[in-house]
Amino acid sequence: MMKVEKESPAVAGSSRDREIVDAKVIVTCPGRNFVTLQIVTRSGITGLGDATLNGRELAVAAYLQEHIVPNLIGKDAGRIEDTWQFFYRGAYWRRGPVTMTAIAAVDVALWDIVSKLAGLPLYQMLGGRSREGALVYAHANGRDIAETSDEVARYIGMGFRAVRAQCAVPGLAKTYGIASGGKAYEPAETQLPLETLWSTPKYLEIVPKLFEQLRIDHGNEVELLHDGHHRMTPIEAARLARSLEPYRLFWLEDATPAENQKAFELIRHHSVTPLAVGEVFNSIWDCKHLIENQLIDYIRTTIVHAGGITHVRRLADFASLYQVRTGFHGATDLSPVCMGAALHFDTWVPNFGIQEWMHHAKETDEVFPHDYRFSDGRLHCGESPGHGVTIDEKLAAKYPYSPKQLPIARLEDGSMWDW
Repeated sequence: MMKVEKESPAVAGSSRDREIVDAKVIVTCPGRNFVTLQIVTRSGITGLGDATLNGRELAVAAYLQEHIVPNLIGKDAGRIEDTWQFFYRGAYWRRGPVTMTAIAAVDVALWDIVSKLAGLPLYQMLGGRSREGALVYAHANGRDIAETSDEVARYIGMGFRAVRAQCAVPGLAKTYGIASGGKAYEPAETQLPLETLWSTPKYLEIVPKLFEQLRIDHGNEVELLHDGHHRMTPIEAARLARSLEPYRLFWLEDATPAENQKAFELIRHHSVTPLAVGEVFNSIWDCKHLIENQLIDYIRTTIVHAGGITHVRRLADFASLYQVRTGFHGATDLSPVCMGAALHFDTWVPNFGIQEWMHHAKETDEVFPHDYRFSDGRLHCGESPGHGVTIDEKLAAKYPYSPKQLPIARLEDGSMWDW
């Protein structure tokens, strides 16, 4: 847990107090690239929003700097809904990852400000607690089944109750989710995309063996998750989901690309393995058919990529009608600002399922002091006014932007495939 610097006491909160007088975009790379929007009101209260889009960070930074920031000056920070509608409807070119990430940064920063003006943690502004802490899952990976099992054991020993497990695929030089050189996994490694090879048949052969061994080694108490990362066709995903049923997965994530939402009907027809999807979604429209037809069990759309708290709250309420629960993406490509906001949302949202959590680098935690903490398998948001995350701007300036892109995948015959 990092120490959070105290701001000056909140003022009464008149419209003049709430007037936005400054907004700036901060790009920094303490271990990896992050884009942060800082909004300042006339009363001196500041709010932070995450605007990081992994591999395309500067596209969002430019969108904010050139198109969003000029429109923020003079606005009332308390008019969160109106501001969201202004930037969504007013852009005409709606949705998409760049636009919705930029809107999210504004939205979260405004929620941070109004919570500070009220002197309350953000979850209280949403409606108060629904739970004491948010169940989180860690990432265990290995070069083979035995090494992955050892990593699962390590996380269980740290107090985790849920673990995502991935292992290398024999015959493939580099597999999604597997770290190289003993480092923490970070897929955006190179300035230009790294080309990797993929074989679904080899993958489908190894994954059931992995989870069979994990249940033998660790029993049924721990929740186990797995990420297919959009690489299977619907019938291939159905085969995997069915073969994993004996091992009672918490979920199978991103089993197939969801641009065609009806594709999940085929998977659902063949298996009862719970399904999760949505980290690349940008709006409620991306998952409307999936949710209202109960084709998924968990929606993973993130606050930072789907228009902020204002829009994701609508999505979660819609999902609750169909007993679909939240399972927010929480990899290291989301800054602690997003994690702080997500944990306040997790603390409030009635239909919470689980929260992904990958540990940030030490340098990242130093640049973004925060008050959330981990204990007994759960993350707990703090009680500081706002979302509880600040930024050390002087330290951030010491870590200049470093161009990195996500890998791409090709089949063994050279055809482009989904990474």
